[in-house]
Amino acid sequence: MNCLFCRIASGELPAKLVHEDDYLVAFHDINPQAPVHVLIVPRRHIATLNEVSADDDELVGAMLRRAAVIARNLGIAERGYRTVFNCNREAGQTVFHLHLHVLGGRPMHWPPG
Repeated sequence: MNCLFCRIASGELPAKLVHEDDYLVAFHDINPQAPVHVLIVPRRHIATLNEVSADDDELVGAMLRRAAVIARNLGIAERGYRTVFNCNREAGQTVFHLHLHVLGGRPMHWPPG
């Protein structure tokens, strides 16, 4: 498969990992938008949030729970952090493999833009 995140999840491409298990891989974004910017990626390819089904409820829940653990581990949980799923081009999705952004280490503004 030619998917960038599938290649990272399989170990074919290097990444600065912060977590990996049988279902998820989490790594620092190579183009960070905040002092802490981690991506949480399922090992199984799912192109967008639109393709998530009820069968994926446990997987998506695991992504969100992992975000909270990563935020604590990286020291941003108490000050605050943002989690974001972008879905499709107009929302800013550039890699079409489901991923959850964990951003923190600076004040976040609303609306995000």
